[in-house]
Amino acid sequence: MKSNIVVYVLSDSIGETGEQVAKAAMSQFNTGNYEIRRFPYITDEEQIKEIVDEAKHEKCIILFTIVVTELKNYLIDKCEERDINYIDLMTPIIDHIQNVLSQSPKREPGLIRRLDEKYFRKVEAVEFAVKYDDGKDARGIKKADIILVGVSRTSKTPLSMYLAHKNIKVANVPLIPEVSPPESLFEIDHKKIIGLTANPEKLNQIRQERLKALGLDNNANYAALERILEELTYAEKIMKKLGCTIIDVSNKAVEETAGIILDMIKYK
Repeated sequence: MKSNIVVYVLSDSIGETGEQVAKAAMSQFNTGNYEIRRFPYITDEEQIKEIVDEAKHEKCIILFTIVVTELKNYLIDKCEERDINYIDLMTPIIDHIQNVLSQSPKREPGLIRRLDEKYFRKVEAVEFAVKYDDGKDARGIKKADIILVGVSRTSKTPLSMYLAHKNIKVANVPLIPEVSPPESLFEIDHKKIIGLTANPEKLNQIRQERLKALGLDNNANYAALERILEELTYAEKIMKKLGCTIIDVSNKAVEETAGIILDMIKYK
């Protein structure tokens, strides 16, 4: 059966928005006898001409979400030449937002999809940081973009989460004298490994505060200066063996240390 109406949906991206609008509009009418033809990734005038030449033989309407000005104007001209009904879904909204913000639009197709992808990459990186935090699973070492190593309370976890929000997959591994580091640490590119250290007095202070927050005796071996010196000596030995960059985080905020790491990644 021939359709009562054909709705052409043209987009310089994937065209999902236009198709959903078309379906929502058609649902307001007592007819199921319609067809939606979606044409994504419109990038040149020849594509538009072919579609309009087809559409002129149909009882139709053309909806479009084309943001590239030249293509949009060409489509409008062709529709008017053929006396085809058309609706520009994006321009009225963009124009109003432009007036409110006093800012010119980018006119780049597919930006919302790129933003969505960026969001999901961030979520994936955060989940990765949680899964491979504190050496819980050594399998993360070979999957990570960056591996942080260091003794306890050198900001490994906060740094992992901060970098995850920059879409970087980070695993972190504690260095403890009684526990040998995973062999996989020595099997990856040393440039991916960042060693974190701090001066012993600062660590002593941080660890005492940590014990106090947990309601534990702040004289425990964990916060003892002698123990801290032992851990730092061991960690330095491992870091030298790994050949990794070492950052002293004693007087640095997490954001500052992250900035150093991001610069290192940028210039790799």
